[in-house]
Amino acid sequence: MAKRITIKDVAEETGLSIAAVSYVLNDKEGVRPETREMVLDAVQRLGYVPNYTARGLASHRSRLIGICSPQTEPGSKLMFDNPFYSKLFSSIEYECRIEGYHVIVSGTDADESFLKLAQQRSLDGMIIVGSYSKEFYSDLKKANMPVVLIDTYQNPERFHEVKIDDRRGGYLATKYLIDRGHKDIAFISGALREQGVTQLRFDGYRLALQESGIAYRKELVVPGVVSFQSGVECAGKVLEQASGITAMFCTADIIAMGAMKKVLSMGLNVPQDISIMGFDNLNISEYTSPSITTVGQDIELKGKLAVEIILDEIENRIQEPRCIELPVQIIERESTRRL
Repeated sequence: MAKRITIKDVAEETGLSIAAVSYVLNDKEGVRPETREMVLDAVQRLGYVPNYTARGLASHRSRLIGICSPQTEPGSKLMFDNPFYSKLFSSIEYECRIEGYHVIVSGTDADESFLKLAQQRSLDGMIIVGSYSKEFYSDLKKANMPVVLIDTYQNPERFHEVKIDDRRGGYLATKYLIDRGHKDIAFISGALREQGVTQLRFDGYRLALQESGIAYRKELVVPGVVSFQSGVECAGKVLEQASGITAMFCTADIIAMGAMKKVLSMGLNVPQDISIMGFDNLNISEYTSPSITTVGQDIELKGKLAVEIILDEIENRIQEPRCIELPVQIIERESTRRL
């Protein structure tokens, strides 16, 4: 096994002290240009790679940011099955990387504390996606580090937040369909949980029906899980148990794709027979045929803002909890029509 080149090796190669080499590597002021050049030449020649763990011990920073998303749906691959998480986590990783930080991603059960991992890896901050138990947030507070919640509607410890108005998103989607003449609108979603994003989108659906004088029909509501296959199964179920459906509001684009597959497989046409509405505005919603009308949110911006808040607190640029609510809008494509 090849010997790891250390800062001591660089010092011996240049004839400088370890302190002098360290000043160059940490880009300190007051270093003479010829000294800097000598050290950097030796670093390249020897193949020296900084030991970030050792740097972290000295600076009391690990330069690690934790991302935690609860596995609230069955299956251990939830975050990767749903492209929403891929887009969000990619944005977080990119923003961290350009600032010299790395990320650790953990998908844990909703009742499992993330505190142990945070302590073991000496994380500099954490980004929590989704909803956990109240006990989890109490444990999280004990970690005493910057925390940003994404898409969380319970915040008993007053952490930073980045979110959208999911209730308004559900309302806009349903109102869009109602304004185009639809009254028998199925609601296909992930699990309905108190204070969860799906529940809030459902509340928006109910509000739009109520304001328009349309009777709520329980048989049109079919919750499942957030996955393509669940969209297939839930669409089949609602078409079997309810009559007169002209539109489906699916609370995620990945569900909408599954629902559309089921509708088409039954010999029906989208949107002539059934209009389908999604939520998220993922790239894949543009690639289907027909392309999916959806509620758009800026997923990448969510990740970017979460990282910015974490780093602002690390650098003592903010003290009070910050809450940012991003807008949503209808993205009209081909999967819906006016009756």
